[in-house]
Amino acid sequence: MIRTNKAITNTFIIGGLTNLSVLIFSKFFNNPIIAEFDRDIMSNFGLLMIVIWGLAYISVSKNFHKVKWLVSVFALEKFIYGCVWIKWLLNHNLSEVYAKDTMAGLFYSVYGINDWIFCFFFIWVFIKVTKGKIK
Repeated sequence: MIRTNKAITNTFIIGGLTNLSVLIFSKFFNNPIIAEFDRDIMSNFGLLMIVIWGLAYISVSKNFHKVKWLVSVFALEKFIYGCVWIKWLLNHNLSEVYAKDTMAGLFYSVYGINDWIFCFFFIWVFIKVTKGKIK
């Protein structure tokens, strides 16, 4: 159980750090190409909110078992971003993004994969905590 909790704590931290990686892709909010391809979701404000979500994951990493409903909110948030990413991919051409900026292209290539992975992770944690298998 202790080993499981440590692994989950570390995964929450990794999830937070992957959200913080938006700072690198956005060149610390100085990459206009990311916002150019999705002004609604990936504006600098939107990217800042991704950073804030990442900090939230890190903030509960050691006490996730006490905030199961917040973990379910994390899962919902990741689900929404994952769906937005799929919709984006279906309506845009990644090669156009790469042609303008490699970092923006990499960002649009991977951000949804990250969201789906952590969506399922948060769902799994929620279920385990709800069933009392993690304390």
